[in-house]
Amino acid sequence: MNRTKKFFYNTITTGFYQVIVMLAGFVTPRFMLKYYGSEVNGLVSSINQFIVYFNLVEAGLSGAAIYALYKPLADNNYKGINSIVSAARKFYTQSGYIFLSLTIGLAAIYPLLVKTNAVMPLNVCLLVLILGVNGSLEFFTLAKYRVLLTADQKTYVVSLASAVHIVVNTIIIVILARLKVNIVVLRLVSLTSIFLRSAILMIYVRTKYKFLDYNEKPDYSALSKRWDALYLQILGAVQSGAPVVILTFVAKNLKVVSVYTIFNMIIAGINGILSIFISGLSASFGDVIAKGEQRILQKAYEEFELFYYILITIVYATAFIMIMPFIQIYTSGVTDINYNSPLVGFLFVLNGLLFNIKTPQGMLVISAGLFKETKIQTTIQGAIVIIVGLILVQYMGVPGVLIGSILANIYRDIELMFFIPRTVTKLSVRGTAKRVLRIFVSIIIIWLPLYFVEISPTGYISWMKDAIIVVVYSTIIVLVINFLFEKENTINATKRIVRMVKR
Repeated sequence: MNRTKKFFYNTITTGFYQVIVMLAGFVTPRFMLKYYGSEVNGLVSSINQFIVYFNLVEAGLSGAAIYALYKPLADNNYKGINSIVSAARKFYTQSGYIFLSLTIGLAAIYPLLVKTNAVMPLNVCLLVLILGVNGSLEFFTLAKYRVLLTADQKTYVVSLASAVHIVVNTIIIVILARLKVNIVVLRLVSLTSIFLRSAILMIYVRTKYKFLDYNEKPDYSALSKRWDALYLQILGAVQSGAPVVILTFVAKNLKVVSVYTIFNMIIAGINGILSIFISGLSASFGDVIAKGEQRILQKAYEEFELFYYILITIVYATAFIMIMPFIQIYTSGVTDINYNSPLVGFLFVLNGLLFNIKTPQGMLVISAGLFKETKIQTTIQGAIVIIVGLILVQYMGVPGVLIGSILANIYRDIELMFFIPRTVTKLSVRGTAKRVLRIFVSIIIIWLPLYFVEISPTGYISWMKDAIIVVVYSTIIVLVINFLFEKENTINATKRIVRMVKR
């Protein structure tokens, strides 16, 4: 199966998975708000954020293992594949035990640090343990399969298995929430759904990779980049999690945390849909880089960067216009805290856009295994998020932590814009800079006329109708602008997509 066909399969199945995730992401918080209130929703979100931080005990193992597997997979070197997978399995098991230990420690101290009248301290402790066990199962059952399938450009298998898990998990939560079951019992029962995903992946890998031998002598040297890859994971964790942690312990209001997570849910849904178009590309570009195909790399990357920037311009131009009407519909009937904040909505969308501008360059950092080379930049970005967030949250609340994330993304966007052409693609920085400028000019052109138009949908259906009109309008504006300024690459990118669909 060639790279384009694998990319197509990955794109379709990841698209299906991300739609499932997005729908589940909208349904679950709504039921939590309706049946348990903003405080419990904020509590669960806060605990989950600490669990995300504990995933750092993986110490960059996933990125390093995937990178190490590119070449032996390309060469059909079964012994090399087995030695790397065997080493990864041992590291994952060790990480799983460390993760469990951290979870037990958090369960002991979290009820002492966070005060809530909605849940008893013992139940807070149990919630931490249950949500933590859910995370630890990733290390013991899923990780070693996900690494191999991702490196082999078969993320479509992981996507389908994960979609089954999400659907079952959501059904359990909805049914038990409507029955007003205790929140601890609800989360405990929903935990069972993760075993379905592990079973599906285990059966597939054992069927399709019969040469796999986890008893092969581990090649620990192949994973030497894991400590450098850790920095990329820290970046991801800080970017997504620092605001929730800061709001939990500085703002000390779980309802405010709930406000943040509801807005963040929308941006996470958008980013999930966008990830459809980059699914498996790290592995594809990693394969090209491993084979030294520089001209293919340059041509494919330029077309992808242009296509992705066109896509995020359309998506985020629509988001700027439609986010507050959606929030008003979604939180109707919830009165324990005010969710209607246009400033928060604007800053969330701006931060999401800035985060996605660096996606093409960030993908090549992973593809080329440039973990060590980006250590300092990653550290600076994380420091900006934390320092600015800690200072401004005391005066501005949620907008304060968002400004910290926005400044960090601006720094990283500029840094990667110069770093990737210099170290990987050898392309001109000017091309990327012009495309980024067109993103902001296009969004302003799209937004200005609609600023004077009142958009007040009365329900989800009318909201969708309005959103479709805005998407079509945005698409026409964006395509015309890019065709005028970059005709050849726009046509080539369009042709590649058409060919991919035909295949």
